[in-house]
Amino acid sequence: MSKETFIQVSDFKLFTKLIGKKNGKQTVVLEAGYGDYSKGWNSIVSEIASLTEVLVYDRAGLGKSEESSNPRTSLEMVKELKELLDKMSITPPYLLVGHSFGGVNARLYASIYPEDVSGLILVDSTPEDYRVRFLPTMSEEFQKAYNKQFNVESDYDEFGESLNQLKKCKVRLSVPLIVLSAGKKDHYSDESQNLWNQLQEEILQYSSKSELLIAENSAHYIQDDEPSVVIGAIKRLLEK
Repeated sequence: MSKETFIQVSDFKLFTKLIGKKNGKQTVVLEAGYGDYSKGWNSIVSEIASLTEVLVYDRAGLGKSEESSNPRTSLEMVKELKELLDKMSITPPYLLVGHSFGGVNARLYASIYPEDVSGLILVDSTPEDYRVRFLPTMSEEFQKAYNKQFNVESDYDEFGESLNQLKKCKVRLSVPLIVLSAGKKDHYSDESQNLWNQLQEEILQYSSKSELLIAENSAHYIQDDEPSVVIGAIKRLLEK
């Protein structure tokens, strides 16, 4: 079963796709990375939908969704997602899966609405200290490319504000958390890769029930490079 709809949220409409049946399990909500949208999950969505109900959607201004006049920070996106789930009458708790910047949104959502979340899977997600501790260690060319990318969703400052919002949120969760770290990042030296894995490991402090899995053969899109790793993590948390 697959249903595509546009849902009015605030002053704009969001494109949503609800696939599969709950089968007594929680709904999986997939949150894409920066500037990315529902298609970023194409490699795994069908298999997850064979297990339970899955929601993929396009954030405001991306994919098929309308633009929003709200600031493009994580806090606004989390409020919009909450309104979207309520309007679609999708009953919590949800298993949140966030890729890259989507992991920032997923963590913030779980902090603000902990009663709505049964578990959290972070797929090579952006650490809150990325710009302070990681970016300065990379080449000038890498840093320039990073700074130039902020033209499709949040701007540079809004993205920075999203990381600050996450940093200020000190809530410690008691739900299961699986952190998936890409072990074969493009353009990373051994030193950079080790620092990246270390920053991913530090995210484990966020929950009392957490574990780190390194996808040794994956670049940033683990769901494409090693889909079985992401699907396996989702299966495990659905069974808890």
